[in-house]
Amino acid sequence: MVKLAVDAMGGDHAPQEIVRGAVAALQARKDLKLLLVGRRDQVEEALSGLTYPPGQLSLIHADEVIGGSDNPGLAIRRKRKSSMVTALQLVRSGRADAVLSAGNTGALMAGALLFLGRLPKVDRPALLTVMPGFTGAPFVVLDVGANMDARPEQLVQYAFMGRIYAQKLLNCHSPRVALLNVGTELNKGNSQVKKAFSLIQEYVPGFCGNIEGTDLFFNAADVVVCDGFVGNILLKISEGLARGIMGQLKKELTLTLRSRAGAVLLRPALERLRDQIDDTEYGGAPLVGVKGLCIKCHGSSQAKSIERAILQQVYPFVQLRLEDLFQEALCEVPRRLKGEELTGEEM
Repeated sequence: MVKLAVDAMGGDHAPQEIVRGAVAALQARKDLKLLLVGRRDQVEEALSGLTYPPGQLSLIHADEVIGGSDNPGLAIRRKRKSSMVTALQLVRSGRADAVLSAGNTGALMAGALLFLGRLPKVDRPALLTVMPGFTGAPFVVLDVGANMDARPEQLVQYAFMGRIYAQKLLNCHSPRVALLNVGTELNKGNSQVKKAFSLIQEYVPGFCGNIEGTDLFFNAADVVVCDGFVGNILLKISEGLARGIMGQLKKELTLTLRSRAGAVLLRPALERLRDQIDDTEYGGAPLVGVKGLCIKCHGSSQAKSIERAILQQVYPFVQLRLEDLFQEALCEVPRRLKGEELTGEEM
């Protein structure tokens, strides 16, 4: 049985869309149990009219809500009765295997570190996402927003975890790992990226060098590593561009009688393209490198995204014991990488 704590109050469309998506996932998996955390009256209202197995769903009351504009660190420490903190505590206590939230990203990151802790040999966790490839299988990108100033040795850690994820969840037996850069040449990039290149080349199996943004979607790599600043910009530009292209196509194909007739013939191809670039396919981004599973969904997530996050991320992650596999893979990382600088705490 996979037990999931859901922050029902997190996100722009909470709790209605969060609850609808969670219940839809529950109907698809008989060995899934949901712990819906939030204000009881609002969650019960969102549940009204929905059908679900009573034994697989529990409601846990939480008075407070961490809003999108709250200071992450302060909110996690001061709002101890919030739905997000309560959900994280359920994982910490062992009552749940994973937590899912569409709420304040910074607060979820801070809460995961505070209440769940890091895996050994992980300095900073990373948000991992799966993106579609046009000429091959989907590929993994990390970090997409957890750590804005990743050090070179942290990018090595991301590479190891990304490889395991690609192997186990995307069935990629020998993942090709690339470093996102402004060019493919060895001398490209800033000082941090150049240092990361040398370290990843030495320690990470399957490293294929630098990759440019133009090659990302054309099967040039299976795992793409970058810091959270670059990764978050990449992710949001890609999502915005995909939505814009589909919206513009819809507009152009309905302008005239001739274009509408052509749209009828093109409809199957357009629907396949829409499904291929749909950013709700995987629904959420796991925060890898923490103990337990923490899934971050978009703040604007609706029911379909929540459902897919549970079915495509939470369920297989727990079933495959990916946290243990991350820990085993990270054992291959030397205690101190060549060229790694001592921090003030270590000196």
